[in-house]
Amino acid sequence: MAFADSYLGRLRALIGDRLVLMPGTRIVIERADGCILLQKRNDFGVWGLPGGNAEEGEDLEAVVIRETAEETGLVVSDVEPFGFGCDPQYETFRFPNGDRTQFFVLMFCTRSFEGEAAVTDDESSAVGWFAVDSLPEMLPNMERSIDAYFRFKTTGKFQMI
Repeated sequence: MAFADSYLGRLRALIGDRLVLMPGTRIVIERADGCILLQKRNDFGVWGLPGGNAEEGEDLEAVVIRETAEETGLVVSDVEPFGFGCDPQYETFRFPNGDRTQFFVLMFCTRSFEGEAAVTDDESSAVGWFAVDSLPEMLPNMERSIDAYFRFKTTGKFQMI
């Protein structure tokens, strides 16, 4: 879906670059070898987790499944929520075009997926599997999400970050 056709794109057409509070998702997809999937973002030029914003009428599980397919070509299943990202210090962004958004993100994880990861939209320039001990440069909120995922795996406790 083109940004202009999305809920947020249509809202931006009305309000310009004013701060928007936006629900969304991101997902840690872990392969059997422990590597996780990242996408290199076109907007900031660094790596991040797949995910995105809710559209009208969607629940957040549907959002993470749709966004993952749109951004990576993978079909995920057995998605499990492991945390919630809402710290305005890390979840508020000014995008290169001037738009400001504060995200409220339900974070999911899965090891169940089908397909081959590939760039399938204009939001990213690359996708790749990375070992946890050799992650590339990422947005701080994405680093915090990965850290929260590993805390969740260790403790089983839902992570609020």
